[in-house]
Amino acid sequence: MSGAVERRRPRTAQQFVLEELRGAITSGELRPGAPIRQDALAARLEVSRVPLREALKTLEAEGLVVHHVHRGYFVAELSFADLEEIYRIRALLETEAVGRAMELGAEGLADTLAAIQDEVERAAGAGDVTAMAEANRRFHLALIDACGMPRLVRMITTLWDATDAYRSLYYTDPGHRAQAVREHRAVLDALRASDRSSVLARLDDHRAHAVEALRKVLPPEAGA
Repeated sequence: MSGAVERRRPRTAQQFVLEELRGAITSGELRPGAPIRQDALAARLEVSRVPLREALKTLEAEGLVVHHVHRGYFVAELSFADLEEIYRIRALLETEAVGRAMELGAEGLADTLAAIQDEVERAAGAGDVTAMAEANRRFHLALIDACGMPRLVRMITTLWDATDAYRSLYYTDPGHRAQAVREHRAVLDALRASDRSSVLARLDDHRAHAVEALRKVLPPEAGA
């Protein structure tokens, strides 16, 4: 409306529940395979079952929860085959996003990533897996968001959501935390040098090392 002060539209109950549930799943608060107790959850969030059911349907479409007849909703579990497929799709989409971001040459991007990397390294040194996973996510999504393609960013973010709980599992190992720190630094160095092929290669290596480590802890087939 002309002349009116623009205000942020308040979240609906469904949006509120969706954000809370998605956050609990991606942070690992709700672990893969955990049942979702709808009555208890509705009471805790102080909402009715209606927005909760709608939020669960959205998360089911995103692959974050699954519904079993007569049993209810559960946080989705990934087999290694699932995770490998997600990472393969991520590689395709992220290559496009990061390549585009470097073409645009977003001002201050390297400095932004360096500031987030400081948080990654502090969390890694302290052994704070939750904080490291959260900072790691911001590092990568800041780089991806610089592509200026919001639909592509949303697609990649959905793929990240599906594997965040497993990423936290990866960071429980001090060696993996140290390796991630080194790999992030390599990405930053290549970015500062405006070396597109090196940035993409370093990111490919980063994803590949995480997949290989998780191969040892995930079943090869769904339901195994």
